[in-house]
Amino acid sequence: MNVQRFLPLIAVALLFASCSHVYTPALYHQDIAYQPKPTSFDTAKSLTYVSAGVGGYTNTNYNDFLVSGQLNLSRGHVFNNFNIAYGGFLVLGDYQNGSTDNNKPDYFSDKFFGAVGGRFSMNAFVTSGNVDFRFIGMEMAYSHEFGDYATFRKTIDRQGGFYVDPRTDLFSIGLTTEVIFHNRNDATFQHGIRGFLGTTVGHNQLDDTYYTDDTSTEKMFRKIFPKASYFITFKNYFGTFEVGSNVFVRFGYKF
Repeated sequence: MNVQRFLPLIAVALLFASCSHVYTPALYHQDIAYQPKPTSFDTAKSLTYVSAGVGGYTNTNYNDFLVSGQLNLSRGHVFNNFNIAYGGFLVLGDYQNGSTDNNKPDYFSDKFFGAVGGRFSMNAFVTSGNVDFRFIGMEMAYSHEFGDYATFRKTIDRQGGFYVDPRTDLFSIGLTTEVIFHNRNDATFQHGIRGFLGTTVGHNQLDDTYYTDDTSTEKMFRKIFPKASYFITFKNYFGTFEVGSNVFVRFGYKF
């Protein structure tokens, strides 16, 4: 057996095994979600949207896994070349620890987490034929986390000696651009593609510990996160598929 062929794989495995455990808020970079709004070619200029979805993602070091379900209730409006939407959401999930060393003082198998919050979205658009080009927009979200995982982070933060961001209140904001269009013969059958680029504001305690050797530029870019969304609606039903640092699928009803 040629052992040298396996040395790079062994080195990578040891690198990941030696990584320190980092605990971040359950909704860190996960609080932004697509906010549906009426289009210029909808007959109703104000609509209520109710939806449920499921998402999965990993933590900072890609060694823990989080899965959650989400309920959303929002209201959207369209005006002349302008849209807004606002609403609330509830998240319930499970934080699954990827560590197998149950002798560590911070070891746990999994912990429940939940969050409640609100979102606001607005954008300007122009219409050409069957297309609304929402060329510039803004998204923001506030969330408050609760549950066993939030309590755990606060506890080990008080003890000291752990890499942890104990925040339970997050505020994220960013810019969007989107194209949404309808089928040629059916204005109720619509597709949208949206891009988001934003940040979670506020001081991250990990900048003083885990990322202490990073430059200010590296710390700034670490806070920025992208997200891409696909939106589809047919008559009164809609769905979204979103990717970024997570994968999120949602289905709902509008009225």
